[in-house]
Amino acid sequence: MIRSSLLLTLSLLAALIACGGGEDRPARPSSPPAAAPVAGPDSGSAPADRPRERRSRPLKLTPRRLQLDGGKTITLDVPKDFRITVAASGLRRVRFMAASPDHRIFVTDMYDRTDNRKGTIYILDRFDSAAGRFGSVTPYLTHLRNPNNIAFHTDPSGNSWLYVALTDSLVRYRYHAGDLAPSSPPELLATFPDYGLSYKYGGWHLTRTVVVGPNGKLYVAVGSSCNACIEKEDLRAAVLEMDPDGGNRRIYARGLRNAVGLKFVGGDLYATNMGADHLGDDRPEDQLLTLRDGANYGWPYCYQYRGRIYDDPEFAGAAGHPDRATVPLAETGFPAHSAPLGLEYFDSTASSPDLANSMLVALHGASKLSLRHGYSVARVRPGEPSRDFIGGFLRAGKVQGRPADVLRIGPDAFLVTDDHAGAIYYLHGE
Repeated sequence: MIRSSLLLTLSLLAALIACGGGEDRPARPSSPPAAAPVAGPDSGSAPADRPRERRSRPLKLTPRRLQLDGGKTITLDVPKDFRITVAASGLRRVRFMAASPDHRIFVTDMYDRTDNRKGTIYILDRFDSAAGRFGSVTPYLTHLRNPNNIAFHTDPSGNSWLYVALTDSLVRYRYHAGDLAPSSPPELLATFPDYGLSYKYGGWHLTRTVVVGPNGKLYVAVGSSCNACIEKEDLRAAVLEMDPDGGNRRIYARGLRNAVGLKFVGGDLYATNMGADHLGDDRPEDQLLTLRDGANYGWPYCYQYRGRIYDDPEFAGAAGHPDRATVPLAETGFPAHSAPLGLEYFDSTASSPDLANSMLVALHGASKLSLRHGYSVARVRPGEPSRDFIGGFLRAGKVQGRPADVLRIGPDAFLVTDDHAGAIYYLHGE
C-alpha cells in the first residue's frame, strides 16, 4: 500500500532512462508557416528554409467538469480518449514539479504573485490510481522566497541533492529517501539580482529555473529586470551554466527576456521564452527554443514574428545590437503574450498517437483577456502548428485556471499544475 501504480510507472520510467531507452531525441518542431513580410521599413530576416507544415488528425476535445476544494468546479476540455481528475487542490500558486530519486512527486507553491517569503515545497504521496488523486500533500520546506522550480541530482559519489531556485539565490539540500524535511541546512550556490520594476510597469521577472544537464552541469534561467531595457547585469535575461556546487559559472545563452521553462531532451536544452509587451497585441511571438551555447536570442534589440526576426525600433542602432542574421529562430512560435511556462516531452514509448513524439507546453495565458491567447496546454510536433491538448482554462471570458507545468509520470500519463485554481490535474489515456 506504500506505493501505488503511479510510483510503479515512475519506477519503470527511471529504469528506461537508466538503460538509455527513456527518451528518444525528438525531431525538430517548426515555427508556424511564415506569412508575407510585414509592411514597413524593415521586412525582417527570414530563414533559408523551414520544414513544410504537415497535418495530423485533429484533436477532438471533450469538456470534463471537475470538482475542486471549497465547492468550486472547473470545466476543462481534453482529448476524448483521455481521462482527467483532480489529483490535488486547495493549494495556492502551485508551479513546477519534479520526481525525487525515491519516486515521489515534489511541487513548488509561490503563494501568490507578490514578491514574498511564504513559498512552500510540498511532497505529493499515496496516489490512489482508481480515484486519480494523491492521498497526502505534505509541506517539505516553508517560508521560501518565491520558489518557482526545483531539480534533483545524484552525484558520482551517490549523494542525492535537491536544488531550489529562489528569486535571490540558488541553494541545495542533501536528500535522503523518505525524507519529510531536509536533514541539514542549505548550501548557497549562487546569488541573483532581486530587484526591478513592479508588475504595473511591465514587470521584473522574479522566478528562477534550474535543470541538470546530462553532463552533470546546472543550467539556471534568470529573467530580465524589465519589459524592454538594456540590462546592467550580464546574468539578467540569460541562462547560466555552472558546476553542481555552483563553481565555474558562465553565461550559456543570452537575449532571453523570460525563459521560465527549461527541459533537456537527449542532449538538447529546450526553453520557453516570453516576448516583450510593448509591441502590440500580435507581436512578438512567444517561443519554444533550442538553446545553443553562446547564442544571443535577440532581446531587447530584436524579436520574432511569423518566422522572421525584426528589429525593435526602440533599440535601433543601440550599442550591443546583435546581427539580426545571427539570432536563432524558435522551433515553434506561439501567439503573442501566450506566456509559455513548463514543458514536457513524450517520446515513442507513448502509446497514444495523439501524444507520441510530442511536446506539451503550458501556456499560462495573456493578461489581456480579450486576446484569448494561451490558457491551454499546447501540443507541439515537427512541421505542425501547435494545437490545444487541454483547453477551457479561459471560458466565456472568465479565467478558470492558468496552467504552469507538465510532468510525465507514465507512458500516457502526466500531471498539470494550475497556479490560478491552486490545483494539480492528472491525465492518462483510457
